Amino acid sequence: MIIGVLKEQAPETRVSLVPEVVAAFVKMNVVVWIEQGAGDTAFYNDESFIAAGAEIKSGQDIRSAADIVLTIQSTNVGTVKPGAVVMGIYQPLFSPALMQDWAEKGYTTFSLDTIPRTTRAQSMDVLSSQANIAGYKAVLLAAMQYSRYFPMFMTAAGSIPPAKVLILGAGVAGLQAIATARRLGAVVEVFDTRPAVKEEVMSLGAKFVEVEGAADASKAGGYAVEQSDEFQQKQKAKIHEHAKKSDIIITTAQIPGKKAPILITTAMINDMRPGSLIVDIASVTGGNTELTQNDKAVMYNGVTIIGNSALAATTPADASKLYSKNVLNFTKLIINKEGGINLNFEDDIVKGTCIVYDGKIVNERVGALVTVAS
Repeated sequence: MIIGVLKEQAPETRVSLVPEVVAAFVKMNVVVWIEQGAGDTAFYNDESFIAAGAEIKSGQDIRSAADIVLTIQSTNVGTVKPGAVVMGIYQPLFSPALMQDWAEKGYTTFSLDTIPRTTRAQSMDVLSSQANIAGYKAVLLAAMQYSRYFPMFMTAAGSIPPAKVLILGAGVAGLQAIATARRLGAVVEVFDTRPAVKEEVMSLGAKFVEVEGAADASKAGGYAVEQSDEFQQKQKAKIHEHAKKSDIIITTAQIPGKKAPILITTAMINDMRPGSLIVDIASVTGGNTELTQNDKAVMYNGVTIIGNSALAATTPADASKLYSKNVLNFTKLIINKEGGINLNFEDDIVKGTCIVYDGKIVNERVGALVTVAS
């Protein structure tokens, strides 16, 4: 069996496999093909892949012959051979038409961003591994762009108070943002609709901002859930109260398959002091502010709003390494001891991650979106 890794298109800088994981696949009796230059932007050159046991091929060779095609972004898949397994981060709930097209072409599609968030699947959870980096880089980006210091400074010329950071969302990205902001010396407050994360937030040295009446998210697999109108009004009032006192706001809230919730309104931004800033890492699904623009920084009333959902790609070497390990751990579920493909749909992780199989969309939520569109 052949696993082929395609070169990503700019601005994506990551690569689906790194040399040490290529070596692991080779030991599993799998042939690995890497498109020429696929690892260059992540600082893994062709020679390092060859040393690990891979063969360097053209993209055309990979698309026409590989049994499993790896590409992080859907825009790079192109036309692969019918029956091939295509694997990456494809956001199928936002691209049902593309999934239908791939079904008609006979691809088997696994979208790794839909892996169930269970204990057994933690080592395969690409969203968590990449969000961890995004939370870290969001704070560093804020520190670089902020017009003042992060830590408190006491000097002969006077004292500088520490920056006040408000983090919206205490998932993987939010928790890493808390830890990073605290290491830089900021005073940190955190809002999340899930009371269960309060202990984690406080253990990192941040204050947890509570709003009563949130919908139960315990069965949402670690994701946020939609809230009632009444709760949203209470939530906005509480966030407004804290936002106007904050120097920096990091927003991370997303709901799978839906537009990101608006947590920061224009009225709130109007009350923030000039020179403060917002880093919105939910911008790819609309953003958590009313003024967010994806992949752009905008200035409004003296406040900078940075929309950036691709922060993991700014640390491509380590991001690729973690992503590659996730791919390896998942792929072990669909490869037998002889190195061939064995799709066991009795496995809840395999079933939950498969979007397209045997000419049909097999994910119910994606299938329903195709039905509505037609």
